[in-house]
Amino acid sequence: MAGLAPPTTATAAAAATATATALPVPPKKTEDEKVDYLDLPCPIPYEEIHREAFMSLKPELFEGMRFDFTKGLNQKFSLSHSVFMGPIEIPSQSTETIKIPTATYEFGANYIDPKLMLFGRIQTDGRLNARVKCDLSNNLTLKGNAQLTNEPHMSHGMVNFDYKGRDFRSQFQLGNGALFGASYIQSVSPHLSLGGEVFWAGQHRKSGIGYAARYNTDKMIATGQVASTGMVALSYVQKVSEKVSLATDFTYNYMSRDVISSLGYDYILRQCRLRGKIDSNGCVAAFLEERLNMGVNFILSAEIDHRKKDYKFGFGLTVGE
Repeated sequence: MAGLAPPTTATAAAAATATATALPVPPKKTEDEKVDYLDLPCPIPYEEIHREAFMSLKPELFEGMRFDFTKGLNQKFSLSHSVFMGPIEIPSQSTETIKIPTATYEFGANYIDPKLMLFGRIQTDGRLNARVKCDLSNNLTLKGNAQLTNEPHMSHGMVNFDYKGRDFRSQFQLGNGALFGASYIQSVSPHLSLGGEVFWAGQHRKSGIGYAARYNTDKMIATGQVASTGMVALSYVQKVSEKVSLATDFTYNYMSRDVISSLGYDYILRQCRLRGKIDSNGCVAAFLEERLNMGVNFILSAEIDHRKKDYKFGFGLTVGE
C-alpha cells in the first residue's frame, strides 16, 4: 500500500531540512568581546579611592549624647540644630587619656540646588564652618570649605576645582599656607584605574608625590596607594551579598615604622545599618543606625581600646532628613 510505504531518502532529507529551518540555531560560542578603550567608564575621584572601605571601617564614632534636628523650610532651604554633650580628649605626654566634659550647640543653614549647594555651621565656642559646591559646567565643579576660629593660626580654607572627563578625573587644590595640590586618575580598563598626585606646602616647605591603583568588579574592590611621605595604604572590600560586605585595610609608614591593619563589616537590614571593626591595636568598635520612623533615626556608638584601657559609648537621635 502506497500510503504506508516508508519514506525515501530524499523525503527524509527534505524533512530534516525543514525541521532545521523551523528550529532556531543556537549561536556559536565566540571569543570574548574586545574592550573598547575609547569608551571606558569614568573613575571615582582620586581622594575617594578608599570610599567603600572607609564606609565600613571608619564610621562616625562619638562619645556621649548627640541630638540632631533638621527642619526644611522649602524644597531648597533648611535649618539644622545640633546638641552634643560628652567628653573631649586632651593631648598629653602620658599614656593615659585625659578627658574633659563639655557641651556644645551648633546652628546650621543649608541650601541645596542641583547646581549649587551651600552649608554653614556655627558653634557656641565661636567656630564657623562653611562649605560650597558649585557646578560651573557639566564637567567642571568648584568646591570650597573654610573654618574660622578665635584661636590664632587655626583658621584655614581650601578651594578645589574638579574636572570630570569621559574616562578620567582631575583636581587642582589651593589652600592657605601656600598649599598647592593636583591629582589625576585614569581608567585603563573597564575595571582598573590608575592615578597620581602632587602637592606643595609652602608654609612648611614640604612637597610630595603619590600613586594609586583601584580595581573593582561587581563583587570586590581592591585599592592600593603609596606616597613619598612614607605612607602605604591597601584596602579590600568583598561584597558577600547586596546587604552584607566585608572590608579590610592595611596602613604602613616606612619612615615612622608605624603599622596598623583592621577588619570590618557592613550589614544593612530593612530598618537599620550595623557597622563594626577590629584592628591590630586591640581596638573594637561598632556603630548602629536604627530607623524608628520616617525621618527619625536612633544611633548607638561603642568603642573599646584594650591597649589604652579607653572605653567610649555614645547614643543619639536624628530627626529630619
